[in-house]
Amino acid sequence: MELELELAGIELEAEVKGSRGWITIVGLALLAACVVRELRLPAEERRWHGKLLGFLPYELRLPTAERLRDRLWNTSDTRVLVPTVFGVGWSINFAQLWTRAGLAEAA
Repeated sequence: MELELELAGIELEAEVKGSRGWITIVGLALLAACVVRELRLPAEERRWHGKLLGFLPYELRLPTAERLRDRLWNTSDTRVLVPTVFGVGWSINFAQLWTRAGLAEAA
């Protein structure tokens, strides 16, 4: 299946092949929905991070070392799945995964 889009006068064409292509399309649509959600807010209210549809986390701010560490290796957070460092969805808190696998002591 071929997909054609026009955004701000720019034409985009993509060929969707199999489930990987559809997953990419859905991911791009979710990312676009997050950008649109933020742009609809007054400039002073834009945070560029939050939740889409009330549950799907997004983070559109540039990653920082502190946020990378907080999301990917946080010994004080008991969650394995945490909001992503950049983009839409979740990342893995490897410190919690490491602990649950019995490779480290719980904090």
